[in-house]
Amino acid sequence: MDADRLPDTDPARLRRLVGERTADLQRVQAEYDNYRKRVRGDRAAVREIAAANVLGTLLPVLDAVERTCAHEPPTPGLADIADTLRTRLGALGLERLGQEGEPFDPGRHEALVHHVAPDAHELTCTKILRSGYRAGPLLLRPAAVEVTGPPPPGKHKAVDARRN
Repeated sequence: MDADRLPDTDPARLRRLVGERTADLQRVQAEYDNYRKRVRGDRAAVREIAAANVLGTLLPVLDAVERTCAHEPPTPGLADIADTLRTRLGALGLERLGQEGEPFDPGRHEALVHHVAPDAHELTCTKILRSGYRAGPLLLRPAAVEVTGPPPPGKHKAVDARRN
């Protein structure tokens, strides 16, 4: 404050100034809180994407280890490598997708073979050809599957029409 200015002693004016400064301070504090939340969310998203990128590059390694374990008797060293790899990737959020018998979901599965079963009511995964994976909400790779289900609607009618 200037030494030449007399302090303002009008109580109504002082209350109004205090109210304005308080509102300004609350607004700045709210903006800062929103900024911190946004930065925290951005950091989490970057961390999630970085983990997904690393996990995606390691999927061929995991596939190779799984194929080796499926086709050869696992030695203690190979079993240890496979278990460690699965554990560490799982700790980073990697989840396997696709199990035999579950309903087909085009958001999680990629149907490579379709077997028709006239008595089926829905498409069902009958064989997992290659596991799919996700990291949190991010789909890294859909599961490649064989499905069994009812005939496609258009093909069933066309077959009946040819028989008549």
